[in-house]
Amino acid sequence: MTQSSQISWSVKPFNDLTPLELYHMLQLRQLVFVVEQNCAYLDADGKDVKGWHVLGYDKNALVATSRLLPQNVSYQEVSIGRVVSHPTARMTGVGKELMTRSIAGCETLFGVQPIRIGAQKYLKRFYESFGFRDIGQEYLEDGIPHLIMLRDA
Repeated sequence: MTQSSQISWSVKPFNDLTPLELYHMLQLRQLVFVVEQNCAYLDADGKDVKGWHVLGYDKNALVATSRLLPQNVSYQEVSIGRVVSHPTARMTGVGKELMTRSIAGCETLFGVQPIRIGAQKYLKRFYESFGFRDIGQEYLEDGIPHLIMLRDA
C-alpha cells in the first residue's frame, strides 16, 4: 500500500512535462474520470497548456496529480482542478498531501489569494477541511453533482 511519505512530488509547468509524465497524467485522469466514473468528456480542454501540474510518483507510478491554473483561465480566481489519486493510493493520505501541495503551489506561483474549485459534491467535507467553502452554486457535470467552492486568502 502506498504511503504519502514515500511519494516523490513535483510541480511543473506544462512545457516542462516530459512526454512520459504527460502520458501518465492523462492516463490517470482517464482511468478515474472516464473509466471509473463513466464520464465521456474532453479531458484535453486547452487549459493544461496554461497551467502547472502537481505530480506525485510512487517509484515509477503516478499516484496523484492536479492542475493549478492562474486567474482567468477557468475562473476569475486562481483554481485547482483535475484533482485525482490512483484507486490503489486512496485512503493512504495521498489525496490530502496532494491538496496540501496544490494549495501551497498556488500560493508560491500566484501569490496568496482566493482559490476557486469545482468540486464533486460528495467530496465537500474533504475540501472544507482545507478551508474551502461552498458558495452555493451546485451544478451537474457529466451527470455528477458538483459545487463551486472558494478558499479565501
